[in-house]
Amino acid sequence: MSEKKTSVFSNGLIWFGAGVSIAEIITGTYLAPLGFTKAMLAIVIGHVIGALMMFAAGMIGAREEKSAMETVKMSFGKKGGLLFAVLNILQLVGWTAIMIYDGAVAANGILGTGIWVWAVVIGVLILVWILIGLTNLGKVNTIAMAALFVLSIILFKVVFFGKGVRITDIVSSEGLSFGAAVELAVTMPLSWLPLISDYTREAAKPVRATAVSVVTYSIVSIFMYTIGMGAALFTGESDIASILVKAGLGVVGLLIVIFSTVTTTFLDAYSAGVSCVSITSKIKEKWAAVVVTVIGTIAAIVYPMDNITDFLYLIGSVFAPMIAVQIADYFILRKADSIDKGFNWRNLIVWLAGFAGYRALMHVDTPVGNTLPDMVITIVLCLIVEKIAKAILKNKY
Repeated sequence: MSEKKTSVFSNGLIWFGAGVSIAEIITGTYLAPLGFTKAMLAIVIGHVIGALMMFAAGMIGAREEKSAMETVKMSFGKKGGLLFAVLNILQLVGWTAIMIYDGAVAANGILGTGIWVWAVVIGVLILVWILIGLTNLGKVNTIAMAALFVLSIILFKVVFFGKGVRITDIVSSEGLSFGAAVELAVTMPLSWLPLISDYTREAAKPVRATAVSVVTYSIVSIFMYTIGMGAALFTGESDIASILVKAGLGVVGLLIVIFSTVTTTFLDAYSAGVSCVSITSKIKEKWAAVVVTVIGTIAAIVYPMDNITDFLYLIGSVFAPMIAVQIADYFILRKADSIDKGFNWRNLIVWLAGFAGYRALMHVDTPVGNTLPDMVITIVLCLIVEKIAKAILKNKY
């Protein structure tokens, strides 16, 4: 890890870039059947739940100065943590491919040179970001983020105040329940849980950087969800490229699509590299990230990835109970002492129960989605199992 530390401001910029995402806009369109008021409420509730989890995960990494997957080993053991490192790499390869595909499809809708061409362009730009390096992005990232901010405001204006926009609050009887909408809002910040410590660990002021990172990401992500939902409701379009073209934002729209995809997907690829290092130190972060980007680019060219809801729910079922165990272990029980053990079987079994619980809750409609109830159940189960284990040891000796 580089000795050069990142500032609070640079961490905020990184997570601003993570929030300005085509994936967020697309997921926002899924919430339109609820109507504006309910969809907006679901977006906010989901992001509040997600932000609290992100902050907890980021704080563990910030305090311990460890990467996300190294903090996981503190609760699940050195070998037990490898399970989550592998699962995290798989989700990050998936996200890299999805983000490049979404960006390429949107860019092609604006300037039709072929999806594969735009996939290659975006892939190459991500490689440039990776090779510049996290601590050296500095002015490059500042300029890119300032441009993205201005372009996002323009996009918001087009969606909500453009010509022909009719503000309605019609609720569709088909499709999404309120609880499912909340869950779709939770799963996006939830997908960043296994990543945030990869960045807060390098901060000069870790706690403040964690808070700024989470708040910045949450506000920007809510904003992007709102653009997607508003686009589907108010303009009758769910295709972001069509909205931009109709609004006459050809070049501006193209810049939004390309740079928002690059700044978000860079984090996915970089963290995949960090997770690879947690499996074996023989792998270099930067070159693992390069390989992930190349794989993601090829996958984006070969496989269509138009609906990601099942992928989002899978992420939720894996990482919601994982962070629940970490919260119980680190903040409540104040243990998290398994990093030198092979496996912490108690916590792994509790996680497995939490995973099964999440999948079961997918068939139950709760007003707060699946993640929050599953986390509460998993935390309580973790505490009960710890109490039983202590009682058994006490009786034994």
